[in-house]
Amino acid sequence: MAATALPASAASPPTRTTRWAGPAMMAPFAVLYALFLVGPLLYMLVASFFDTSLLKGGLGHWVGFANYGDALSDPEFWRTLKHILWFTVLTTVPLVLLSLVLAVLVDRFVRGRWFLRFAFFAPFLIPSAVVSLLFMYIYADQVGLAQDAIKAVGVDTPPSWLGDPDWTMVSIAAATVWWTIGFNFVLYLAGLQDIPREVHEASAIDGAGPWQRIRHIVVPLLGRTTVLVTVLQVIASLKVFDQIYMMTGGGPDGATKPTLELIYDTGFTEGRVGYASTLSMLLFVVILIVSAVWFALVRRAERDQ
Repeated sequence: MAATALPASAASPPTRTTRWAGPAMMAPFAVLYALFLVGPLLYMLVASFFDTSLLKGGLGHWVGFANYGDALSDPEFWRTLKHILWFTVLTTVPLVLLSLVLAVLVDRFVRGRWFLRFAFFAPFLIPSAVVSLLFMYIYADQVGLAQDAIKAVGVDTPPSWLGDPDWTMVSIAAATVWWTIGFNFVLYLAGLQDIPREVHEASAIDGAGPWQRIRHIVVPLLGRTTVLVTVLQVIASLKVFDQIYMMTGGGPDGATKPTLELIYDTGFTEGRVGYASTLSMLLFVVILIVSAVWFALVRRAERDQ
């Protein structure tokens, strides 16, 4: 009985060309990743131990942990850190809850679902400069749409949305929610589509109503998606800069100044690159700690279940 001939690709060992095909395709990304992410990160870490300045070449003089001591004792650093933590609370909670609610509602539509996806995701594609300019007109004193809306419900003296320290951060957070909710919405919608329809049908046969299915089936099965959405949102909120810088410049009277704006002013306005690198490293550590604590809480909740 004649032996069956194997295909040439299965019978012959991989050649040198095919063996290096994968690394060769990864090489451009690896080079760019090293140049624009790993390289600057290492330089920032090294510069944080020197008095590096834009006004002189090289790293400057070694100062050790003096920059870190100055940063940790700087009230401005703690003030800006408090601002971004408050901004994170104001944006993360609605961006997680509202995107989940919108995704559940849109998932129930059969016709026109593509239009709803586009409508909710479209604002996320708008540049931050355009969003900031748009909401500066909406929040403008006397002539803004927000002022007219408040007067329409009976409030005679509406607040100055971008001029009152009590309302400025809330106003910027509201604009951020409108702008970025589409990204989380798409993630939740993708997670909903991974839930088999048989699960919904079986629960409906067992007598579970729509709210019971959402509470006991949809929300638990979206647990991993919720963790992903929350972590990404927390990281993005802690790194806020664009909309605050363009809408208020950190004002009024520094009431909304984020840590990244402090880093920007220190490094590029004052030229103190070493100290700015130290502030960047401390912000990086804060983001790591917040993310690690959240992951630990989620893991503990999953074990308790």
